Amino acid sequence: MNMDESQKSKKYRALLPYFLFALAVIVAHRIVSELGFVVNAIGRALDIISPFFYGFLAAYILNIPCSSIQRLFAKVKINFIRKRQRVLSILSVFILLFFLIALGLNLVIPTIVNSISFFIENVPSYWERIVHVVAYINNMEFFGRRLNINISSDAIFNMIGNFFGYIGFENLSRPLSVIMDAGATVFSGFIAFIASIYILFEKDKFKEFLRRLFRAIASHAVYTVVLDHASRLNNNFRQYIRTQTIDGIILGTLMIIVLLIMGSPYALVLGIMLGIVNYIPYFGSIFGTLVAVIVVAFTQGLTMGLISAAILFTIQQIDGNVIQPKLMSGSFSLSPLLVIISITIGGAIAGIFGMLVAIPIVAVLKDILDSVIAHWERKKLEQSAGEDGQSGQG
Repeated sequence: MNMDESQKSKKYRALLPYFLFALAVIVAHRIVSELGFVVNAIGRALDIISPFFYGFLAAYILNIPCSSIQRLFAKVKINFIRKRQRVLSILSVFILLFFLIALGLNLVIPTIVNSISFFIENVPSYWERIVHVVAYINNMEFFGRRLNINISSDAIFNMIGNFFGYIGFENLSRPLSVIMDAGATVFSGFIAFIASIYILFEKDKFKEFLRRLFRAIASHAVYTVVLDHASRLNNNFRQYIRTQTIDGIILGTLMIIVLLIMGSPYALVLGIMLGIVNYIPYFGSIFGTLVAVIVVAFTQGLTMGLISAAILFTIQQIDGNVIQPKLMSGSFSLSPLLVIISITIGGAIAGIFGMLVAIPIVAVLKDILDSVIAHWERKKLEQSAGEDGQSGQG
């Protein structure tokens, strides 16, 4: 009887892979036949969890200054403060955040609105300058006559009109839809804000839970390796955000000062824009500087545009070759080619967010690859040493 049961068990185990394969085929066929339903279900699920994802992202970024402030509170000799260092650090960060938002609402945003209003009022004069520059280029000896290049101002006007139409002027004709979307965005932002507060408070418990869970399901060697690389990735992200923030403030402030000296009415707007796009490595500062030069050229004349190009691109080169490497301290020792490839692939996969996180992720992947190659090299050396020892004994 035991022999029969053993043979049946062996048959069942032998048939189990075929059963699992058939089940996988049925599930895959069902998913493909109901692909529209699956895609919509995934989309709805992502919409539901997106506020919590943004809350986690906000908590991760806010935790950088929060941890620094908490370390300061930990050094205080007053027991009341030391016992509540986490709560006080979170409270301090949010007070600082609300202060910056209030400062922006009272100082920065009115200036930006005035700059936009000033730009709209002066659009006719700017358009006349564009037409003048186009005519000048068409009449140049080299471009207009020898290369037979003829730039049409009407084509430029149509291109600008199509661009602004593409970014959503037609949506402005549906005020109810815009109001509904704005309301949903505000609600999602509120949920993300609340989630970020709870995540900041529960950070240590959440980290300990993940450690216990992974320690339970993985071997000690796998747990140690994954924890080490996760710690490196976390440190890379923290240093990258900190570095790009400081560098963006420096670069944006320098641009604001230069453009104010040159008399540009859009100095503050362009400086803030440069500080934001600077989070994208290499391309961000170049793009922001190029936009600033174009704006100066068409609002203050070609001569001022050339002067601003010389000054701003010099500042951008100094920043890229001196300031950023000093701030990075060699932590992201990636070649420029690898950086460009990483940013391109990250942008293709996840857009702007992919471009932002590409460098820290690739830095960790490079460390992992270097560790694997070093392990293989050690094994080959040990193998060759063993073979040499055996041949010497022979």
